[in-house]
Amino acid sequence: MSQEQYQTVKNVADLLKVSEVTVRRWIKDGELRAIDIGKGWRIGSGDLDAFIEGHATRPATSLNEAADRPRADDNKEQKT
Repeated sequence: MSQEQYQTVKNVADLLKVSEVTVRRWIKDGELRAIDIGKGWRIGSGDLDAFIEGHATRPATSLNEAADRPRADDNKEQKT
């Protein structure tokens, strides 16, 4: 038996700050993998991680990379 932790639709909705209806729609549309157990859906931690990564706008950067990137304010000339 798998040692993976499973969360309810409500837990996932609370974690992502969306409604339970939204989580159920993601499951129905096949965007979020879930298992129908007993009285409701259960979402594995690995499946939730994959869903979140799949919806990221860009890859996460390390703190060093973010610090090395120029900021918008860096290119503006200072008025004297």
